Amino acid sequence: MSNFNLNNPLADRMRPKNLDDFLGQEEIIGENKLLREAIKADNVPSMIFWGPPGTGKTTLALIIAEKTNSEFLRISAVSSGLKDLREIIEKAKINQRLGKRTILFIDEIHRWNKTQQDALLPHIENGLITLIGATTENPSFEVRGALLSRARVFVFKQLDKESIEKIIKRALKKTSAKMNKKSIGFLADISNGDARTALNILEYSSSLSKQIDIDLIKEAAQKTSLIYDKNGEEHYNIISALHKSMRGSDADASLYWLARLVEGGEDPLYIGRRLIRFAAEDIGLANSRALELAVSAYNACHFIGYPECNVILAEAVVYMAKCKKSNELYIAYGKVAEDVRKTGNLPVPLHLRNATTKLMDEIGYGKGYKYSPEHNYKENQEYMPEKLKNKKYLKD
Repeated sequence: MSNFNLNNPLADRMRPKNLDDFLGQEEIIGENKLLREAIKADNVPSMIFWGPPGTGKTTLALIIAEKTNSEFLRISAVSSGLKDLREIIEKAKINQRLGKRTILFIDEIHRWNKTQQDALLPHIENGLITLIGATTENPSFEVRGALLSRARVFVFKQLDKESIEKIIKRALKKTSAKMNKKSIGFLADISNGDARTALNILEYSSSLSKQIDIDLIKEAAQKTSLIYDKNGEEHYNIISALHKSMRGSDADASLYWLARLVEGGEDPLYIGRRLIRFAAEDIGLANSRALELAVSAYNACHFIGYPECNVILAEAVVYMAKCKKSNELYIAYGKVAEDVRKTGNLPVPLHLRNATTKLMDEIGYGKGYKYSPEHNYKENQEYMPEKLKNKKYLKD
């Protein structure tokens, strides 16, 4: 592969060309790991690289391109479709006749729809193409199961601070800019494990001054991008973290996860609905006012929307976190539902039925029902079907 043009972004120019210069992802590509050995042997399987942006997915694919004797073809799922795939298939067939393998790298493979992914499947299955797909989305949700079953999934993690700092120091040599240790550490921190973010901020900073300090980094960074996809896995991860933090009565953590949702642009009514469920499921009878507050918060969000409703959600979340918890109702209902499924349509005891016709009265509907003026109805009276007589779901 040819060297990158100097006009290319710094993040592209800094891509390592070999495994020894590749930083991070030791669990995947460290010494003696299977994938590292497969790359060295030029015998890589079909793979899906899954992880956050800027963690090395594309870089590792390009290193494989440098090392392989196969023809390496690269497309983006954003700008390509079935027509491009058909052309690649024809090229792969020619390669096969020449005794040469074809590796196809598809960036953002989650953007391909079901039809496009299905069209690729038989050619992976028969060995015509070795697939390397890169995605920031959970492949369990976004990649066809049949395709997943024929590819190894490698999970890329956010880069640790030490790796980001090493990348920054390497890049400084390309920019002729200077940074002290504290500034490097600050840039590594705000990059959120994303090497591309770090290098983009560094590149812009160096265009403003050759002496880069924290204030300049802040100016260049402006607002750190939050990784949050309302339709992807992170959506479920963060709402789960919020729910569990409130359940654990950690108000500070609850507020943090709420802010991740709000600042990421989550629908406030979705958050409100989750709070209503939480109030009933996890607080329940321990504080019946929690449900009232959750419903009020939902309605308030509906009335005024963002950005004003953020503090309303914050009030509700902190209240839920600090409430005494009880999941007695949740557990009890689960037991009741299980009994209903097991026992089916048990008949209503005759004394609990209303005799709305003469025939019903003659049969015995309502006979023996005891009305108590003091509303002490449980005394000497059974309300369960005969098969579940004396069954208890709740604590007295």
